Amino acid sequence: MTAPTYKRVLLKVSGEALMGARDYGLDNATVAAIAQDVKGVVELGTEVCLVIGGGNIFRGIAGAASGMDRAQADGMGMLATVMNALAMQSALEKIGVVTRVQSAVPMASVCEPFIRRRAIRHMEKGRVVIFAGGTGNPFFTTDTAAALRAAEMGCDALLKGTQVDGIYAADPRKNPQAERYDTLTYLDVLARDLAVMDAAAISLARENKLPIIVFNIHEPGAFTAVMRGEGRFTTVVEH
Repeated sequence: MTAPTYKRVLLKVSGEALMGARDYGLDNATVAAIAQDVKGVVELGTEVCLVIGGGNIFRGIAGAASGMDRAQADGMGMLATVMNALAMQSALEKIGVVTRVQSAVPMASVCEPFIRRRAIRHMEKGRVVIFAGGTGNPFFTTDTAAALRAAEMGCDALLKGTQVDGIYAADPRKNPQAERYDTLTYLDVLARDLAVMDAAAISLARENKLPIIVFNIHEPGAFTAVMRGEGRFTTVVEH
């Protein structure tokens, strides 16, 4: 078995990635497949934490666009991420992966509050930590939460599982001729306005010299392959 490229990583999984072919909510088979891939990486010896989005249930910015107060709408979105995190925890524990869910929005009856040192200790013991509730603040995306938690946890890389196998100049599902990139700099992503993560997340990763690796979360075994430096993915680094 090839040794993993990184010792500790954070995987960002969007809410939409959990929908599978559905238009809304959770697809249990998709959640189970992602959980199996996470287990594969844990078995390589890599310490893993996750940040889960909530867009499959409620997206704060969409609620604000329909007339809701943005802060209230974002609060609803944070609660949606907790629902997804609990679903991922259930899928992981069903296949023997010990997990902890920590939420930036305290709800002690269902999960732990976010405590940085406790989260690091969990990972040192081989547990997968799932971060929910975004940053705990409105107006910040779960992409930014992922960059923040990856920096706080001292991760070697931030991985973003998407619907395609890397970063493209445009959505390849709409434009099959779109250029695909193998490597980019943080400034490339910002200057070209590539919609892989929001600007705050990219800037935070850049400040902390945190590589971002973008790959297709729906490709079986893709997360494990990336950890071995194999498969198709795009890496965002300083140079």
